[in-house]
Amino acid sequence: MWEYRTLLRDRRPARQLVIQLTERCNARCPQCGMNVTNSFERATVPLPQAMDIVEQAAARGFTALSFTGGEPLLYLSAVTALAQRARDLGIPHVRTGTNGFLFRGHDRPDFEHRVHTIAASLAGAGISTFWISIDSADPSTHERIRGMDGVWEGIRAALPIFHEHGLYPAANVGLTRMVGTTPLAAADPGALREQARAAFRDVFAAIVELGFTMSGLCYPMSLPSEETERLAAYRATSPSSIVRFSPAEKAAIYEALLEVIPSVRPTLRLFTPRCNLDVLRRENLAAARDHRRVRATLTAYPCRGGVDFFFIAAADGLVYPCGYRGDEPLGAIDQIDFDDLGEPFCTACEWECFRDPSELLGPLFDLRSRPSALLGAHRPDPRHLRYWFEDVRYALACDMFDARKPPDYRRLAGFARAADAPLRPSISVETRGAAVGRAVAAAHHPPSAGPTDLRMREVRERCATGR
Repeated sequence: MWEYRTLLRDRRPARQLVIQLTERCNARCPQCGMNVTNSFERATVPLPQAMDIVEQAAARGFTALSFTGGEPLLYLSAVTALAQRARDLGIPHVRTGTNGFLFRGHDRPDFEHRVHTIAASLAGAGISTFWISIDSADPSTHERIRGMDGVWEGIRAALPIFHEHGLYPAANVGLTRMVGTTPLAAADPGALREQARAAFRDVFAAIVELGFTMSGLCYPMSLPSEETERLAAYRATSPSSIVRFSPAEKAAIYEALLEVIPSVRPTLRLFTPRCNLDVLRRENLAAARDHRRVRATLTAYPCRGGVDFFFIAAADGLVYPCGYRGDEPLGAIDQIDFDDLGEPFCTACEWECFRDPSELLGPLFDLRSRPSALLGAHRPDPRHLRYWFEDVRYALACDMFDARKPPDYRRLAGFARAADAPLRPSISVETRGAAVGRAVAAAHHPPSAGPTDLRMREVRERCATGR
């Protein structure tokens, strides 16, 4: 996931580029502005132009590329051609993902052959990270949000096939009000924190049972106002209530996640670094208390978007510092001097794609070039430094979250703590009833209730044996 060796050798983080191939999507997710129900003129990067971007990125020293959408696998053959070209040019890390639409119809006779073909093409192209979106611990809620009946069991059937081809997909869990088995709706921050703890335990248990060995979290992609919504280069932002949280709510949710992660790490390779969750929790606590966004004085390491990490929008093919700062185009990739872009300064958003690695890599950068700054940044709170140190150890134990490697549960077992409860659902999950129906309906999806069987005995057996 993050290339530490490049940082220690070259004194700067590896360059990463997110290439938005298309704004087209076939899912209905209310938490994303590119969902199929939204009407706007959608752009797709032509393959020759995308291939030129890959070649320009290789010539400029980029070591990680991500192909995103919309739904990138609407153009599966283009994605694999681009990934193969990137690897041929020496780019070691190539990533992409899907909303899962190709995994519907698991009961059709051609399903296994079709998924074998998809898995073989992605693995053969050298994809090093492949994510599949998951919206809820409850299968029926996930499918209603996506607008894709049967996709949950399709994912279950597809994962072992991907594993056969040496590719271990990650669940990309969207942090919305529907992430657990009941909506995150408590008015009191303390009660919301307990709701969120239960929700995270439920969703992590569900994805382990589904067959995932790796996961990440997508923090809420909502912006403070309609004006800033319009400025984002990446249209994944949404005004839907399903993804809108106040600063006090986000502080409670991030704190809950901080507390739950240690119990998850021995059984699921989880990208999300606690050091950044600690920063986001503090930022939102300050914002809630002051009724304004107070960030810069609390964040040890600004985002490296626009310095080492970049985003190319499908709509115009231009490079931006990130998907958030859509009013700051840097120009075409072949017109930019990537060695002369100044120092990082921004903490305007909470999007994990750049904030997580920026916070995780910051101390390593200081350790390599200015160790006194490292001590100064963390002296006020040694706990934050402990979070970071454990995050680094864990990433190494996870082989840097390389999807081409199976999990080594013996190494992960070292992160178990006697005080942590085992990974299990917070409640006996059956029909979740009217509360879930109302929340999903509010997001413009017809509700339908259904039972969920988390089969936790099987989950515990799989985690114990490393299967």
